Amino acid sequence: MLTIESYALAVVACVVAMVCWGSWQNTTNLAGWVLGRPWRFELYYWDFSSGLLLIAIVCALTFGSMGNVGRGFPSDLAQASALSIAFAMISGVIWNLGTLLLVAGIAIAGMSVAFPIGGGIGWLVGIIVNYIAKPVGKSGYLFSGMAAVAVAIYLSMRSYRLLAKETARPPLKGIVLSFAAGTLIAFFFRFAGASMVGDFANPEPGKLTPYTAFVFFALGAWLSTFLANPIFMRKPVQGAPVSFANYRSVPAVIHLIGLLGGAIWGGGMIVSLLASGKASFAISYGLSSASPVAAALWGVFVWKEFAAAPPVAHRLLAGMFACYLIGLVLIVIAGPV
Repeated sequence: MLTIESYALAVVACVVAMVCWGSWQNTTNLAGWVLGRPWRFELYYWDFSSGLLLIAIVCALTFGSMGNVGRGFPSDLAQASALSIAFAMISGVIWNLGTLLLVAGIAIAGMSVAFPIGGGIGWLVGIIVNYIAKPVGKSGYLFSGMAAVAVAIYLSMRSYRLLAKETARPPLKGIVLSFAAGTLIAFFFRFAGASMVGDFANPEPGKLTPYTAFVFFALGAWLSTFLANPIFMRKPVQGAPVSFANYRSVPAVIHLIGLLGGAIWGGGMIVSLLASGKASFAISYGLSSASPVAAALWGVFVWKEFAAAPPVAHRLLAGMFACYLIGLVLIVIAGPV
């Protein structure tokens, strides 16, 4: 399988993951733009989860089956233990439920709010969980970076309150959904890590390589969509209930856009898992999950979500971006170099 061989390359991979995890949700806006009306996230999500599973299988059959390092995907799959498979699938289920709540929060509050709150909480708690499991890196820099992120979350919430006053959006529902999403998302990477080998070059029996773990993660996410998403369709957080007839009524290009969204997020997931071999799970997760920076930039500068906000809200957002970037730099310094 193909792996990442240095910490510097692992940092680059985590930045790629950050961009992917902060950009996939733009496909929801793109689908609505092509359709000429908003494309409900409950319907979008069927294609998104399918795109995630598809990219996981493609990565495993290509990059996961190439090279001379570790075990290739077919042999890794043949020796995988039931416990490792279960951990990877549970990781996918936890992430999927959290992401469904996050997409619901985006539908109500917009990217520049839901992502900094939900993603930021997932970032903070997730770093702690992964660091406790494997305490690698300089803790002082790591936790200082977390403190900067906590300030960014506060500034994001302040800016959202100001926006809500200008646009009459209901602030509480968007914040609650985003907070719940972040709490769930914080734990998915630890379960994925528990399923994986410790040394990619010399993998221990029963454990999974990153590519195989990603396949079972995506499978768990895809299967759980069939349990959770129909509930959102029948009892939506916003708007009227929707049905599969609504899903089938749109052009094929709308479904392709949803598949693209899943593939973008999945690309970030596999490079983040690969980076954990050199950067540790806490550092890899901490860098990759800085995605609220990318998401907020999209929301503010491309989709103009804060166009109606007062000037003070824009100053708060500028402070939020600065704090996120400071946190990102500190987490890079915390790495095992």
